[in-house]
Amino acid sequence: MISGLNAANAYSAARTAVAPQQGSEALARVGQAAEDFAAQMAQVDQVATGAMTGQTSTQQLVQTIAEAELTMNTVVAIRDKVVEAYQEILRMPV
Repeated sequence: MISGLNAANAYSAARTAVAPQQGSEALARVGQAAEDFAAQMAQVDQVATGAMTGQTSTQQLVQTIAEAELTMNTVVAIRDKVVEAYQEILRMPV
């Protein structure tokens, strides 16, 4: 049988939750990756517009689209891993 005093001692000895640090390196890298992705997509738009107006070569357009496709595949792979991890957490017994 658990006495009230033992329960109170165990409760007070329990470690309190710690908030994540604001300067997290992983969070900064994720933010930088998102900014790089947005910049890549903006570059594709700019090159595509240039190709339609005749200011950019077709070869440069194809190269930029290929780079954007690689970036998009990377973003989708990361998203898939995050969703997979989230689903794994949901399957954990409580």
